[in-house]
Amino acid sequence: MTDHTPVPYAGPTRVLSGVQPSGALHLGNYLGALVKFAKLQHEMDTFIFVADLHAITVWQDPALLAQQTREIAAAYLAAGLDPAKATIFPQSAVREHAELAWIFQCVARLGWLDRMTQFKEKSGKHKERSSVGLYTYPVLQAADILIYKATHVPVGEDQKQHLELTRDIAAKFNHDFGAPAFFPQPDPLIQGPGARVMSLRDGSAKMSKSDPSDYSRINLTDTVDDIAAKVRKARTDPEPLPETLEELATRAEADNLVGIFAALSGRTKAEVLAEYAGKGFGTFKPALADLAVETLAPVGERMRGLLSDPAEIDRILKAGAERASEVAAPTLAEVRKLVGFWGA
Repeated sequence: MTDHTPVPYAGPTRVLSGVQPSGALHLGNYLGALVKFAKLQHEMDTFIFVADLHAITVWQDPALLAQQTREIAAAYLAAGLDPAKATIFPQSAVREHAELAWIFQCVARLGWLDRMTQFKEKSGKHKERSSVGLYTYPVLQAADILIYKATHVPVGEDQKQHLELTRDIAAKFNHDFGAPAFFPQPDPLIQGPGARVMSLRDGSAKMSKSDPSDYSRINLTDTVDDIAAKVRKARTDPEPLPETLEELATRAEADNLVGIFAALSGRTKAEVLAEYAGKGFGTFKPALADLAVETLAPVGERMRGLLSDPAEIDRILKAGAERASEVAAPTLAEVRKLVGFWGA
């Protein structure tokens, strides 16, 4: 999009990511995001937020939004994020996100946003009825990342394009305002095993909290009985598990369940097949159910315990927001000077 060659960034290494408070988190969120956040907090300075500004690009019930924010925070904590190591906060509590997003809207080009495929997918045939925020939210994402000068961002396939937009906005800002390497060029952290968990009812569709069938996903708050029942009723085919990854790749539902088993057990798909090749799902599903219960039931129990004390969650979120603001405010102050605002 731009032809500016960036000057190498020399600031600290930081990682940033967030999850929207728009519904219950599930196994896909846990494997694809939460466990990786918990690992990253030991490797670099980590900022993990609840993306409530992004959530309202589509209608959210105001009576539920604050509690949904607490639920995401509880999931972070239950999955192993430590507020003493990672900065955990609600996006809307750090106002610098929104102000930098407006400045970036004046830096980004309309043609760049026109190429964003996520808006086309989410708006469908009625884009004129979508909120302006749904169209411009990739610019807010860029502000989320760059207000902390984050150098690394965990991304799935569906978000790579937005990270490229962030890099373009950073390069254009640095060029336009004569500030080489002011903002970094954030690098993607490819999610690896478990990054893409598919629906238990349709191996060709990603596991989603918006799917009308609750049996399409395992929620983090599901009971032991719920988890076991959903694995038992997951869609499969009549054939036994194959011996090779090539054969497995042609069978979407089987591939998904083997991938889930591999991610939960910390093994590769090939290692799982080495143990279960030739065996039917009557053998494999009970083993997967036991593994899912063993891994996820304690997370759900911790979540329920945390949610029974909302005041403690609020304390953690408030402290996190204050810490995040301490990093974000100086960045925005520098941006205001570079742009030339009065009083900066």
